[in-house]
Amino acid sequence: MEYNEKTFKAFPPNAVTMIGIPSDENSSFMRGSALAPPKIREVLRCGAANLYSELGVNIDNETLFCDCGDLNLEEGKKGFEQIESGIIQLLKQGGQVLSLGGDHAVTYPIIKAFSHIHQKLTILQFDAHSDTYDEYEGNRLSHASPFARIMEEKLASRLIQVGIRTLTDHIRDQVKRFGIEVVEARNFDPGIDLKLTGPLYISLDLDVLDPGFVPGVSHHEPGGLTVRDVVNLIHGIKVPIVGADIVEFNPGRDVSDMTAMVAAKFIKELAGKMIQQKHPGSAAIIS
Repeated sequence: MEYNEKTFKAFPPNAVTMIGIPSDENSSFMRGSALAPPKIREVLRCGAANLYSELGVNIDNETLFCDCGDLNLEEGKKGFEQIESGIIQLLKQGGQVLSLGGDHAVTYPIIKAFSHIHQKLTILQFDAHSDTYDEYEGNRLSHASPFARIMEEKLASRLIQVGIRTLTDHIRDQVKRFGIEVVEARNFDPGIDLKLTGPLYISLDLDVLDPGFVPGVSHHEPGGLTVRDVVNLIHGIKVPIVGADIVEFNPGRDVSDMTAMVAAKFIKELAGKMIQQKHPGSAAIIS
């Protein structure tokens, strides 16, 4: 499904809108995450599970949750410009945007778009990797570098990283340089209070989880969080969530659609939480 501006304009305002961003040209080690959005959609609606979040929100409701299809992207700088402009168009409708990557490089143009609408943005990044290399393999737009670009350009006032377990000397220097708040996986406490401030953007790299939960990622990093750890943190957020992305699912490495199903689970819980915040009466269960 490709992004269709004509169809998009018919979507109701103030809904959570989902958009696919099939880009992996800035991946290191292994490509494949550009194939993720259609696979996640397939599993989300395969009938193996219903479309209710644990908060009681049914995302199978076109007035609350709308799927815009995938952006049709060119390669190179033009592709990043198309991501930014596409997200801006969605944000101007007044809703929250949930993006499906693609590799983590896409978060940079997404946040550039959000910065036009939302000031003093806080980013909560779930990830095994900090993704703050100044450049990686000569590429300053690498999926290992998006948060270096975001913080350099002051597109966010706070960056909180949870689940990190791959810090290098260079990355530690970058963390200090940008004032990033890091919760390493080895220090993670399920009851942690991150003292979040809003507006909040959530960037969820699936490799934050232990590979036993998500075999379908390009970079397996043992020792990660559980699905329950992440879901509980999402459910406990009190500040307004204005957008989110789910990135780094590589269907070519998946086993029996396990990772695709985890990605679909996160769609339901992220969208459910955002809908609950904006439309409190939409949930059968309010926690």
